[in-house]
Amino acid sequence: MNGQIPVEQALAGYIRFYQELRPETVSRLDRLATPDVHFKDPFNDFRSRDRMKAVFAHMFQMVEQPRFIVRDHALSEQTAYLRWGFVFRRRGQPRPATIEGMSEVRFDMAGQVTSHIDHWDAAGQFYEKLPVLGWVMRKIRARMAE
Repeated sequence: MNGQIPVEQALAGYIRFYQELRPETVSRLDRLATPDVHFKDPFNDFRSRDRMKAVFAHMFQMVEQPRFIVRDHALSEQTAYLRWGFVFRRRGQPRPATIEGMSEVRFDMAGQVTSHIDHWDAAGQFYEKLPVLGWVMRKIRARMAE
């Protein structure tokens, strides 16, 4: 992208990218993010657009029918805050699961994403739902609440 893109326009394009994300659309990130974009979630922390695309590609291998639903967003200068739901099915499971979270997304003056930091409760929304580890996590949480 050359020149200055209004951040509102860049944000709309990025939200559209997330909500329409499919294996064949992952490469659109090349137009939306800088090569050294900072990506962080409960499992990753790196600076690389190619690695970010690899995270998305891996997601499609690990779960069925994944999709992001951006429920709300706010914008402050060059930073956007997205409230989202991630809906997916674990392989072999009949019912979909949902993870609720938020992302802090920063844009440069050219409208490209320079940073995408996800915030969500991995313990409560992911680990506690795993068979053996989930039991341990639920016990720890209950013990901490006493």
